[in-house]
Amino acid sequence: MEDAKLKKNSIGQPKEIFASCDFSSLGLHPALCDQLRDRMGYQAPTLVQAQAIPVILSGRHVLVNAATGTGKTVTYLAPVIHQLQKCDPRIQRSDGTFALVLVPTHELCMQVYENLQKLLHRFHWIVPGYIMGGENRSKEKARLRKGISILVATPGRLLDHLKHTEAFVHKNLRWIIFDEADRILELGFGKEIEEILDILGSKGKDTEVVRQNLLLSATLNEKVNHLANISLEDPVMIGLDDKKIQPSNKQTTSLISDAIERLENSGKVSVASNEEYNLPAQLNQRYVKVPCGSRLVVLLSILKNLFTGESSQKIVVFFSTCDAVDFHHALLSQFHGLSNSQTETEKKDLFVQCNILRLHGNMKHEDRVKTFNSFKTEKSALLLSTDVSARGLDFPKVRCIIQYDSPGEATEYVHRVGRTARLGEKGDSLLFLQPIEVDYLQELKKHGVMLTEYPLLKLLDGFPLHGLNLKHHHHVKKFVSIEMHPWVVSLQRSLESFIFKEGKMKKLGQNAFCSWVRAYSAHRGELKSIFMVKKLHLGHVARSFGLKEQPSLVGRSVQKKHTEKRKREEKTKTQKRGGLDLKKKRKTLTDYD
Repeated sequence: MEDAKLKKNSIGQPKEIFASCDFSSLGLHPALCDQLRDRMGYQAPTLVQAQAIPVILSGRHVLVNAATGTGKTVTYLAPVIHQLQKCDPRIQRSDGTFALVLVPTHELCMQVYENLQKLLHRFHWIVPGYIMGGENRSKEKARLRKGISILVATPGRLLDHLKHTEAFVHKNLRWIIFDEADRILELGFGKEIEEILDILGSKGKDTEVVRQNLLLSATLNEKVNHLANISLEDPVMIGLDDKKIQPSNKQTTSLISDAIERLENSGKVSVASNEEYNLPAQLNQRYVKVPCGSRLVVLLSILKNLFTGESSQKIVVFFSTCDAVDFHHALLSQFHGLSNSQTETEKKDLFVQCNILRLHGNMKHEDRVKTFNSFKTEKSALLLSTDVSARGLDFPKVRCIIQYDSPGEATEYVHRVGRTARLGEKGDSLLFLQPIEVDYLQELKKHGVMLTEYPLLKLLDGFPLHGLNLKHHHHVKKFVSIEMHPWVVSLQRSLESFIFKEGKMKKLGQNAFCSWVRAYSAHRGELKSIFMVKKLHLGHVARSFGLKEQPSLVGRSVQKKHTEKRKREEKTKTQKRGGLDLKKKRKTLTDYD
């Protein structure tokens, strides 16, 4: 195989994403190589694929840690399909499941399944399938009874079928693959994963069929470390260098390239807490510092500028809550702009002219699938989403990622921006920060993530000022603060007026305000000192949802919880006191006896 070493620039990021070899040189079947080229669009393997596929074909357990958008799905699907197609005699549906792919979300489940369908076009006897929460369980049971060769599943639904579907044949299981392992664990599936491994056999030692487990993750943490230790047997590490991995035994053996390391001490992994993250070198990362009360105006202004400058593009905006997604989706779908300076044509057009989609975990399953497929196929669209879209999803041609609400953990930042700049293409990311939150940049810097500042004032100055009731045009130059910029003042006034008049919109804004404050107060660990609710001006937070007044719902909700808690505590004390009094009374009666 030709050399596929990782070339790096001065700050340790990959300069190139594709290897200087072809898929056939990796040992894959010619028909499979054709599918990778014709149906998946790969002219050559990525560096990660070139490093990992030969090792996976050798049968070793593997842990892959690589940047998002480097083709990790093909990295494990291609060798599994290659091994299954060469079985003689051919595998049959009645043989049951040979490979199991565990994924964190519905959307990633569907995406992996669709990739499987493309790759299996020439191997019709290998049957792909999926099971996940939200689908009809009876129909899934029927598909499992017929037999699924390669099964993609979410952990909860898989465990359900393992326990309750007798027709689920998995005696021939040869592969367990954890895709986006860190996200699976972050979503709270740790217990389910351990139960699944107990049922199937954790490392395949005591199983009838030789087992090979694969674990893929863009970031590493202690939970992933634990999963690797209980599921991987003497694993080969791919995409990890000395800065990221601290093996229990320092003796390592190079297998394919300097990026592939074998741990000699039972495959145990110890992850450094401040490891640098893999991010594409072609990703342009910036942040914008915005006062809390002006956040909504700035977001709409940036979106308007992006879609006006280049109408055909895809943008994803991340929010912290489902309520925030619903509010901003409704607002962008109805708001027509400045009320005091519109022509008749402008009044008919939306302020941000594009196809607007939303995606979050509280939506119905069929609506999520519809949104997922729409955004994949659209040439130009805006997707408003929670972190349900942050992991593993490969949306083609996403030009820009806007993190309107902070991602919290630095690992989540990596996954969000990973939706753009995929497979060597250019991409932009923009992180919104309030002045009180700028220390978050230092948190990212610990992991080698460096951001430059977005020229916000230059953007605002570029919007037309006619009709804004300014006495002198040159007077604008004197406005140095964002809050007092005439464009910001005027647009904020129009937004508040629009939302105040629309009852449903106002209610959505109030709900979004409440859930946003709750989410903000939920930051953990070191981030608590950066994202502190007591530092916020809640009146300004209300303005960021276009509300003229701060909703009292949060206060009432908190007060109600405290009241209920106090009542419970008092009731418990009374019950305990009553029990003690009764004991004393009984003792007294006994003494008299």
